[in-house]
Amino acid sequence: MSQRAPFYLPSGLPTPLPEPDGLSAPYWGGLRENRLLVQRCAECRTWQFGAEWICHHCHALDPDWVEVEPRGRIFSWERVWHPSHTALTGYGPYLAVLVELPQAGAVRMIGNLLGDPMQEFAFGEEVVGQFEHHADGTIPFTLLHWKRIS
Repeated sequence: MSQRAPFYLPSGLPTPLPEPDGLSAPYWGGLRENRLLVQRCAECRTWQFGAEWICHHCHALDPDWVEVEPRGRIFSWERVWHPSHTALTGYGPYLAVLVELPQAGAVRMIGNLLGDPMQEFAFGEEVVGQFEHHADGTIPFTLLHWKRIS
């Protein structure tokens, strides 16, 4: 396994960017400000993630972006052994988790679980978001990783 500092994943991976139409720009901008933003429909109050131009429930246009606490619980996970990108060759394993946010309608989002990649944990275990800023690239960005609370 390669050394993980200062970032969780090695350099050379594609830079995550908002779509050209700006749909997810509020999400990425929020991360750069240490804020987690999730869409919520102003009409029916339904939460949703990832970004969409319309509400999945009532089809109202332009759901609001609402700041939520970056805390959740592990809904599912995978210990990744095989590189999904050439930059990850020789890097694994690492832990990818699907985190459910109870305070945001139980929307789920994927991230990396920080810490020992061989650690044991339980479904439903609580995690807190950790913002990892990449300010030195040609396009600054921030990733949201997850860390166990216990």
